[in-house]
Amino acid sequence: MAYPYQIRSLDEYKAAYEKSVNDPEAFWSSVAEHFHWRKKWDRVLEWNFKEPNVKWFLNGKLNITENCIDRYLPEMGEKPAIIWEPNNPEDRVRVVTYNRLHKRVCQVAQMLKNNGVKKGDRVCIYMGMVPELAYAILGCARIGAIHSVVFGGFSAQSIADRLEDAGAEFIITADGAYRGEKVIPLKNVIDDALIGNRTVKKVIVYTRTRTAVSMIKGRDVWWEDEMEHAETQVEKGGVVSFPAEEMDAEDPLFILYTSGSTGKPKGVVHTCAGYMIWTAYTFVNVFQYQPGDIHFCTADIGWITGHSYIVYGPLAAGATSVMFEGVPTWPNAGRFWEIVDKHKVNILYTAPTAIRSLMGFGLKPLEGKDLSTLKVLGTVGEPINEEAWHWYDEHIGKGRCPIVDTWWQTETGGTLISNLAGVTPAKPSWATLPMPGVQPVLVDENGTEITGNPAAGNLCIKAPWPGILRTTYGDHERCRKTYFSTYEDLYFTGDGALRDEEGNYRITGRVDDVLNVSGHRIGTAEVENAINMHSDVVESAVVGYPHDIKGQGIYAYVICQHMHGSQDDMRQNILQTVSRIIGPIAKPDKIQFVPGLPKTRSGKIMRRILRKIAEGESHNFGDTTTLLDPAVVEEIAKGKL
Repeated sequence: MAYPYQIRSLDEYKAAYEKSVNDPEAFWSSVAEHFHWRKKWDRVLEWNFKEPNVKWFLNGKLNITENCIDRYLPEMGEKPAIIWEPNNPEDRVRVVTYNRLHKRVCQVAQMLKNNGVKKGDRVCIYMGMVPELAYAILGCARIGAIHSVVFGGFSAQSIADRLEDAGAEFIITADGAYRGEKVIPLKNVIDDALIGNRTVKKVIVYTRTRTAVSMIKGRDVWWEDEMEHAETQVEKGGVVSFPAEEMDAEDPLFILYTSGSTGKPKGVVHTCAGYMIWTAYTFVNVFQYQPGDIHFCTADIGWITGHSYIVYGPLAAGATSVMFEGVPTWPNAGRFWEIVDKHKVNILYTAPTAIRSLMGFGLKPLEGKDLSTLKVLGTVGEPINEEAWHWYDEHIGKGRCPIVDTWWQTETGGTLISNLAGVTPAKPSWATLPMPGVQPVLVDENGTEITGNPAAGNLCIKAPWPGILRTTYGDHERCRKTYFSTYEDLYFTGDGALRDEEGNYRITGRVDDVLNVSGHRIGTAEVENAINMHSDVVESAVVGYPHDIKGQGIYAYVICQHMHGSQDDMRQNILQTVSRIIGPIAKPDKIQFVPGLPKTRSGKIMRRILRKIAEGESHNFGDTTTLLDPAVVEEIAKGKL
């Protein structure tokens, strides 16, 4: 099986890019021809960025699971779709063939139907990294229910907010999840999230950790019992079937919540056809996937990377994906390399945070590990620094594996800027060139395009690609304001970037009030709101600062009314509060208690100054005369942690 839309040379890339910009409708029509449609589209694209309104493959009908599973059954039914590597390396590996995946997804679809789930209903999924999570996602897609996966590290309050925003009536969870030495009590967290909830009708609970749970009669059911019943319904005489719901190209496929610069998470909506085509196209081209390759994306499916490059992209290309339940450093720092060795991995896709963390353990964990099957390495989530890039290149790729440095976002659905492995040139710590169909521009603060090279500015995109978000769930105005109102007729990424003489792009980081911590976006307002919930806190301000492992750390400046106990006690109390309200992922790395914050006379906090102090600057704060109390800056700088 070859991919007719795979780019194989620099000249082919240039030709594809030119066609995608000059005639996007013809270009994407030729790519979309290679997927399974119930009814072909009437028109390829309709769009404006004012409302915004973007529609791809108008009136086309399809089901994404037929494209990810059914079409591969006749010739590749016994080929592995997912290889599941459990948390404990001594436990049994599960190899899920396309036939097995088909059966399980049909069962889940039937189970959901039995429990009252219909097309358009929202299903919240809160599970660990087990194959059942993939079955749940695809089972929803098969019946046209909209899935909303929540990462297993979020708190009950965060889940409650997301359930309310999505109006979710159904939840799929597990008793618990393994993460290294920890057991995360998922069902207990769900129970806390459901206190006061009046919309959730059913909670389906998968057994993974044998953690004691409370099962509420009439609401909670066991996954195993429901699946057993569904199996008798979908399998007749050895033939498995559950008809896939016919979906419109623009029907919502899923909602995924992401942090914004306000405290309220926003539900990014992706639709069936454009997202499918974009993830498959970018997967095949960025990684130069060849039939039979083993692809290992180390992300969690709770994030967009897992959605796009463990589940939908690889399966839509008939690929084999490794899914890993554990963490890179348990039971030892050689775990990734053991998995590469054991499963003869060809493509490894991970985060700069993981690479920097593993660098810290030196080369000993690599001893005795045969990494010779690796052909392509990739990074995702944040810009990779040169030192980590060279370590990855030298010690993991042995200098013979191209590294793809992929830049993209939850909102973009898949990679927008990246070199194509071994096809277009790589440049350490640069994302390099845009994918076909992506038209990046750099603009200044006023939205004026910065032409010529080299250049630096705010990164925007001037035309839609198939994987672009369509809206933020239940609040289209928020989508418009966040992404399309800053600069006229442009999608604003929220990132700054450099462009070199050859037109390569390097992402320099967020230019709004959003932090990028270990590749995860966390809104400063969200963390501040959580800190301010503590009864002794008057006010707080949060900024990012350079962190050796995470890329960006969270630095909190906090004004307290009373200090009960020592500063250390107070810090622990604040960390506990943030964990409870958002989850451990948002805990500040540093908390400095301050007498006041640098504010303008209108009450705006000058985060620019706080950022400089967090980065180690002790003077050169620029003009502070507009501040209400300029002396407070000196006091804060003196107390820097």
